[in-house]
Amino acid sequence: MNKSILATDVQNYLSEKQQSSAADMALKKSPFVHVSSQELAQQIDGRQRAAKKIPEWTTTPGIYYPEKLNMEQCSSGETGYFKASLVQPGASLIDLTGGFGVDSYYFARKGARVTHCEINPALSTIVQHNFKQLGLTNAMCHSGDGIEYLENLKEKVDFIYIDPSRRVAQQKVFRLADCEPNIVKLQALFFAKAQCIITKLAPLLDISLAMEQLDHVRNIYIVSVDNDCKELLFVQDKGFTGDVQLHAIRLSAGKQQRFTFTTSQEQQAEAHYAAPEKYLYDPDVAITKAGAFKCIGLAFELFKLQQHTHLYTSDRYVEDFPGRCFRILDIYPLSKLKKNRAVTKANVVTKNFPLRVEDIRKKFKIADGGADFLYFCTLQGGEHVAILCTRFTA
Repeated sequence: MNKSILATDVQNYLSEKQQSSAADMALKKSPFVHVSSQELAQQIDGRQRAAKKIPEWTTTPGIYYPEKLNMEQCSSGETGYFKASLVQPGASLIDLTGGFGVDSYYFARKGARVTHCEINPALSTIVQHNFKQLGLTNAMCHSGDGIEYLENLKEKVDFIYIDPSRRVAQQKVFRLADCEPNIVKLQALFFAKAQCIITKLAPLLDISLAMEQLDHVRNIYIVSVDNDCKELLFVQDKGFTGDVQLHAIRLSAGKQQRFTFTTSQEQQAEAHYAAPEKYLYDPDVAITKAGAFKCIGLAFELFKLQQHTHLYTSDRYVEDFPGRCFRILDIYPLSKLKKNRAVTKANVVTKNFPLRVEDIRKKFKIADGGADFLYFCTLQGGEHVAILCTRFTA
């Protein structure tokens, strides 16, 4: 950490150049003796990423930004704020893989007493500095391996939070046992030190397989931001043996929607099927990743188009559906769509359909864009159709 970057003249310069290209900045000569152009570029890049991911940090002067990879891997403010809702004020929590400290920051903001562990000493120093700038008084930083710190810890804590690395030897991994640290093997240690474990995992992880490998899972949160699945949160509660609750969390436009169900409820639910009616519903990615294919239809009294076509329909508008709602304008058999060139421009979406979007555009000569959507999907009888629709809000 180069403390010269925190000098007033350097900070003013960075504020003036905040919208500049970091790549261009790195190629120019630095106007400062003790700060290189590469260091200036790193701070510019960090500020720009923070403006999108953690905008509230950018209003605090003197925040020091680490290397690009650390910024890419850190949580967003929206997901960090949600995770903080899982702990109680006054609880003790150890963040074993702290990184840039965004999650630790929000846990501490909630009132938890946080220990941030980071094996990279340079990054740990940056986090300690930033926490002081952000006014945190209930978060301490430990520079070193979080697992070793936990092994040597004498007292117990309420929560352990861990975000295991999904990149090992510069390769992405998707199995729990391949992540670092190996949380499957470390469960006995974790439960010896804490009552509750919160683990952040990649969206591509197989939820069912993880449920088999992890003990005492009470809750699983599937978190999306603007229909983009960001993370899976597994909450293990020592001694718990009941049904796991899955929570599809939809964060969008500063609002939160939650849909909760259990795997047994989904297995026992019976879906009702129908041809497209007046409205079409496309569930948020958090719903589909959670696997609430039948429960969501029953909860909102909707018909499903087909067992593997995860689209729903109704003759009346259903408010507060966790996803996108469309007013159906027309339904085209594929032969009619191609012969009559009924639609020449639309946002093309496929659901349980044999062709890719780019192949559909080429085959049916459909330009991208406009206000209309064209859903290519399979109906209950096996027919392939294109549903022309437009976004609808009451």
